[in-house]
Amino acid sequence: MNLNDSLRFQYARAVSRRQFLKRSQTGLGAIALAQLLTRDGLAPARADEPRAISPLHPLLPRPPAFAPRAKRVIYLHMSGGPPQQELLDDKPALKKYHMQPCPEELLKNQRFAFIQGRPKMLGSPYRFERCGQSGANVSELLPRLRTMVDDLAIVNSMFTDQFNHAPAELFLFTGAPRNGSAAMGSWITYGLGSENQDLPGFVVLISGGTDPTGGKALWSTGYLPSVFQGVQCRSVGDPILYVGDPQGMSRADRRRTLDALGKLNQYELEEFGDPETLTRISQYELAFRMQISVPDVMDIRQEPPRILEEYAATPGAASFANNCLLARRLIERGVRYVQLFDWGWDCHGTGAGDDIVIHLPQKCREIDQPIAALLADLKRRGLLEETLVVWGGEFGRTSMNEARGGSKFLGRDHHPHCFSIWMAGGGIKPGVTVGATDELGYHITDNPVSVHDLQATILHLLGLDAWKLTYPSLGLDQRLIGPEGDARVHKELLA
Repeated sequence: MNLNDSLRFQYARAVSRRQFLKRSQTGLGAIALAQLLTRDGLAPARADEPRAISPLHPLLPRPPAFAPRAKRVIYLHMSGGPPQQELLDDKPALKKYHMQPCPEELLKNQRFAFIQGRPKMLGSPYRFERCGQSGANVSELLPRLRTMVDDLAIVNSMFTDQFNHAPAELFLFTGAPRNGSAAMGSWITYGLGSENQDLPGFVVLISGGTDPTGGKALWSTGYLPSVFQGVQCRSVGDPILYVGDPQGMSRADRRRTLDALGKLNQYELEEFGDPETLTRISQYELAFRMQISVPDVMDIRQEPPRILEEYAATPGAASFANNCLLARRLIERGVRYVQLFDWGWDCHGTGAGDDIVIHLPQKCREIDQPIAALLADLKRRGLLEETLVVWGGEFGRTSMNEARGGSKFLGRDHHPHCFSIWMAGGGIKPGVTVGATDELGYHITDNPVSVHDLQATILHLLGLDAWKLTYPSLGLDQRLIGPEGDARVHKELLA
């Protein structure tokens, strides 16, 4: 084999099937390629089939499938699973049976993460009170939220089929309990784009000292184009790592560098037709614009002192309070989906750092004032009507005391059969409580709401059809609610 033959052989090995077909200007190869490129948004569709996603500006706003109730989402996730019996689902019977052996029928054929043997029932040490005109029953641990109950729709009948943290969080936010699927925020920006081309369409904010148990897969695009991935912003230091220019590089130098990179990427796109090349071009340009826009939006020092006090926010700190204020600033500037993860709600009772007597009240104090301030602030600015706010965890907690290793601290194990969330704004019916559990808070007795139901309802409020919002991958039409589409929109939650 001579040198030229060797070079041709190496080149042929490097060329993918799609690249080879792309060079075929006629015949079945060209036809197949045209269909693939149209599907991926890289070639114009027929005149009567307008392309859904602009390849050069994939985050441009796109019309919803039908009239939306909400334009944007703030999702407040309490990573670890808050105990519903202490917060939103009052169970007086548990106090009656406090520290009595658990009925055998509750243990039969059940799996627990940590409970062993025959545990004892655990009554809540906290008082509940009927609040507002709606009469919603809310714990004393959330005194500020009590003042906003007439804006909330409380759901006490959520359930999941996962009882460990990472799979349950993945299921909640990607529709599948395993890595590889696309996050809810990615699906929403894929379906609707973003209203501000100088900011990411999907922003993630972390508090509690660490990432959620499900990790960064909770804001991954999975099989969707990577341009729709969530961007994690920090409230301390540089808002986004590595987005700034290297020392000694001016903005003009950066612009010239990006122009050169853009030409090189354009050559690569023309040569290989890889849709991720378009993502790379758009992401470089977005990063350039973000160098100005992100530090501005993340600077809460611009807020009046009364607003900082209202949220209990402290400029320069890393806190849930700061993140709530940042969430308002982000959606105010057109960000489509803002996800707050607050770690530390795994109340097992193995010690003072995770029990329901010492640790839980501390966590509630960290979130109660900022959340009430966020709701009041959105309402005051006329933003709540078009902003859907969701609060909750990945599963609930058991009605029994865990007592792992003989611990004397009070705590509850993981419980997938029922848990509580609330929703507000964005087309949600205010002042209602939906669903119910039995007297021990162990099983749902009325109006069960699955994880896929919640996802379908959120998409519906945004004007997206959960059954038609699809992306082809692995031979299936992938959906947030799963390929089978086993879900329903809960109309009783809609205004």
